[in-house]
Amino acid sequence: MRPDGMLLPDIDPVAFSIGPLVIRWYALAYIAGLLIGWAYMRRLAATPRLWGAVRPPSPQDLDDLLVFAALGVVVGGRLGFVLFYKPGFYFSNPLEILQTWKGGMSFHGGLFGAWLAVVLFARRRGLEPFAMADLAATVAPLGLLFGRLANFIKGELWGRPADVPWAVVFPDAGPELRHPSQLYEAGLEGLVLLIVLGVLARRLGYTRPGLIAGVFGMGYAVFRFMVEFFREPDRYLGFLAGGWLTMGMTLSIPMFLAGLWLAARALRRPALTTEVAV
Repeated sequence: MRPDGMLLPDIDPVAFSIGPLVIRWYALAYIAGLLIGWAYMRRLAATPRLWGAVRPPSPQDLDDLLVFAALGVVVGGRLGFVLFYKPGFYFSNPLEILQTWKGGMSFHGGLFGAWLAVVLFARRRGLEPFAMADLAATVAPLGLLFGRLANFIKGELWGRPADVPWAVVFPDAGPELRHPSQLYEAGLEGLVLLIVLGVLARRLGYTRPGLIAGVFGMGYAVFRFMVEFFREPDRYLGFLAGGWLTMGMTLSIPMFLAGLWLAARALRRPALTTEVAV
């Protein structure tokens, strides 16, 4: 029997199976975020009024960018986890770094890896790097939304013990009622950022390269810092200081400053709203 005010995440992790092939909700969530984000990106790239004097990416550019960005996320996320969360272990066991199937990814590292991949790809294709970063930032909250929902379904990255009506018992976290912090992140880092950045893109377009990417960086950093007060600290590190400071908070500070720099840089420069005569 479920007590009042208690939500049990008893969702079957398997969405469906075809013979020996098992398809899990966790994988479907990430695939959905990737495909919907890709379709949204193509739609934005095909809207001329958003680009002004900036050359938009072609459909082929976007298809290729998807591969580069995915590699950036995986490599950056893994290296971020190695450097920020368990450096001693991995430096002593370097072959473990390649064993990604055992888990261990850092979102902040993945974001930096994706950003670097987008910028390098744009330069290689002769596209405006910061405008491409803006385009990627516009759709990135979709991945966050579906990814955090996947975390909730899988019952990982749970919140701290809580006494609220919507508290959750996670099977792998003991009998305590806990904050569903994954849903807080899905709502703030996913849905709210998606709406805010979508409005910015529709109203300002990509004529101030770096502005939307900067707003994304600041917005994510603020929301992540807030949610860290409700999220269980990483088991590898615990609290870093004062019984409240976590690694997620610490990494969000330089992310906010980088976003602030990007946005300020974009606003100091004239908007690229008209075609340049040749």
